[in-house]
Amino acid sequence: MTDRMESAEASGLPARKDQLASNLAQVEERISSACAAVGRAREEVTLIVVTKTYPASDVRLLAELGVRHVAENRDQDAAPKAAECADLPLTWHFVGQLQTNKVRSVVGYADEVQSVDRLKLVGSLSAAAVRAGREVGCLLQVALDAEVGERGERGGVSPQGVEELAAAVAAAEGLRLDGLMTVAPLSGEYAGRQQAAFGALMEISTRLRTAHPAATMVSAGMSADLDEAVAAGATHVRVGTAVLGVRPRLG
Repeated sequence: MTDRMESAEASGLPARKDQLASNLAQVEERISSACAAVGRAREEVTLIVVTKTYPASDVRLLAELGVRHVAENRDQDAAPKAAECADLPLTWHFVGQLQTNKVRSVVGYADEVQSVDRLKLVGSLSAAAVRAGREVGCLLQVALDAEVGERGERGGVSPQGVEELAAAVAAAEGLRLDGLMTVAPLSGEYAGRQQAAFGALMEISTRLRTAHPAATMVSAGMSADLDEAVAAGATHVRVGTAVLGVRPRLG
């Protein structure tokens, strides 16, 4: 039975690879056009494919098609997938809200944690990275809809909390402060104003780099709004649906 299932899955791979190649080409065209519109070089923007809910076989096909950055948001899905694809030349990004009890597992495979949003998490990540003998890159997730001292609806530190959190990451053993990440907010002054939101993130990034010049990454924009993110200056875009298709419902 297992052999028949594997055979059936393998027989569908050529069609799936063609589909992924077509989708990637369309996303590449969008990124290139968005760059050209504001006078940026295409090389300034890195595509991260968000592979959540999709199997390791898709990750392998993406790697064959030249993708080098993939992202996951749930450790229980990401850990076994990363292990299965450990032989591939990939950079793994963790982009979901991260609970401290999952930190040790995530540090085992994630090269970049894009959702650092509180001091307690910094301490847990540092301890796990030191224990694992790794240096883990960190992006501070900025919640543009959060009040001072609060977190956003989808995680993230308020803009006013960035300076303190950045200093903690920069001082933490085993961690590297690489920059900022945001998700376009669903409420507040930036709701429905993606490019304005991403522009606000770029302003925070400029201030951050005065104290931390190496923290140059700005991860913003997804399938629906990557064009606005590129126009605002994002260095990384996180694209899932536009590459992999509409996600299956999680049970």
